[in-house]
Amino acid sequence: MKLTDVISISGKPGLFKLINRTRAPFTAEDLESGRKQPLFARDNIVSLADISIYTEEGDKPLAEVFEEIKAKYPEIVADEAAIIADKTKLRGWMAEVLPIYDKERVHDSDIKKLVKWYNILRKAGMEAFVVQEDDQTTAQE
Repeated sequence: MKLTDVISISGKPGLFKLINRTRAPFTAEDLESGRKQPLFARDNIVSLADISIYTEEGDKPLAEVFEEIKAKYPEIVADEAAIIADKTKLRGWMAEVLPIYDKERVHDSDIKKLVKWYNILRKAGMEAFVVQEDDQTTAQE
């Protein structure tokens, strides 16, 4: 599974994996429950590969942020509920994994999604978040 295949659907909790892209409607599978559902033109979807986090030095792709989280939390973020429940812990956790994040433009809700999404992806078995150069070259050939 690649980060380009994982999507977020506006108005629906969790993350989804695109199963087919060849016919309308597309089909997506919920990464937590495994339930499949159709996607229609009215659904606002975005690939996780297209999302970035504001930093003091510009934007940082979500894949790179996930890799930095993985360096600190190789498995899952064990105390997810405690981090999400307290604003101070939430901001402290973000400063720990990405010290240069833009404190004015990154909202608490963004950090909560980041923690939840990371855990969902790790539980789903995702090992690498950044697409390697070799993978891109192979895909272009």
